[in-house]
Amino acid sequence: MNINDYRRKKDEHLALQPTYRNLCTTCLQPDFGCYCQLVKPIDSVINFVILIHPIEAKRRIATGRMAHLCLKGSHLIKGINYTHNDELNALIADPEYHTVIMYPGQQAVNISSLSFEQRAEQFLTGKKLRILVIDGTWATARKMLNQSENLKKLPRVCFSPAKPSNFRVRKQPKDFCYSTIEAIHHTIDLFHGESVIPRKHDHLLEVFDSMVEKQLNVMKEVRLNLREATYRREGQTKVG
Repeated sequence: MNINDYRRKKDEHLALQPTYRNLCTTCLQPDFGCYCQLVKPIDSVINFVILIHPIEAKRRIATGRMAHLCLKGSHLIKGINYTHNDELNALIADPEYHTVIMYPGQQAVNISSLSFEQRAEQFLTGKKLRILVIDGTWATARKMLNQSENLKKLPRVCFSPAKPSNFRVRKQPKDFCYSTIEAIHHTIDLFHGESVIPRKHDHLLEVFDSMVEKQLNVMKEVRLNLREATYRREGQTKVG
């Protein structure tokens, strides 16, 4: 093979290689899926602390991260066993806040079954409300709670979903299993949705729904053009 044939073969080989996507350092989405331009951080009367599992933190579609970017004053803390997490323990010990954790079960108070007045009487008396939300799969969330002695001691709350989740880009155990950002939005709705106008917390779902539609469109294009789909993230195998 002469030098010209070698160069031609090399150029053909390079042309077939996947093109790596640049990821946004804030939302961890590729250029075409970045939602940062949609985010307009809003105030919330509830302070949310999102406890994100390390596996979830690596996912591009992590709605706990999205909720954190949308909510002023919120906290995003990565970990599994939070027993000796200084940042979280300081938040739990803050005397200005009444801190609870969102986790279903027999020990949890179902705030959906309470009236607006009952929620206020039980959770909004004299202190600001801080809610801890675990961001992970059901299996990892259970492990995080069981290993964290400080989390096991906290009062628990849960709710009954009002409608199916719109998280159509990831398989949910059941239709009514909410993503983290949907759960946070619904919690704000239950505590303050009736009294807050304009409903600024609806911005959470605006960003979430936009991301879901973008992802569905990308998945549709890939299915229609499998042989032409050459984009991938570093470290992942080529699609097709």
